[in-house]
Amino acid sequence: MYTITKEVYFCYGHRLMNHGGKCRNLHGHSVKAAISVEQPQLNEQSMVCDFAEIRDCVESFVDKHLDHNFLLHKDDPLIPALIANNERFWALDEHPTAEVLSKMIYRHLKVSGFNVTQVVLWETASAYASYHES
Repeated sequence: MYTITKEVYFCYGHRLMNHGGKCRNLHGHSVKAAISVEQPQLNEQSMVCDFAEIRDCVESFVDKHLDHNFLLHKDDPLIPALIANNERFWALDEHPTAEVLSKMIYRHLKVSGFNVTQVVLWETASAYASYHES
């Protein structure tokens, strides 16, 4: 089995409403996401796929939904204030954790036809979450 991994970088803001620590406050992250794609055979160019194909697919999703966006749980009481001030945000059904974001990116790639095996999302330089299907 051949595996390649492409890294993409973006920034987002969020808060975890019911968190017992600092993460309940408004804050932001500059993240790195590592996307791994595998194939049992190489294509006619001796590649799993072109790294640019992964980048383009992920960056279109990230640019539309995540990059420089504020991610909140749909029940967050800040949402009316953001609407009133014409601020960009995305209200999610789940809390906007690194785990949830890695799963969102994974599913976008899967639906787009990539044989993605894992997405790892570094929320800080020393902390990351990942999503893969068994």
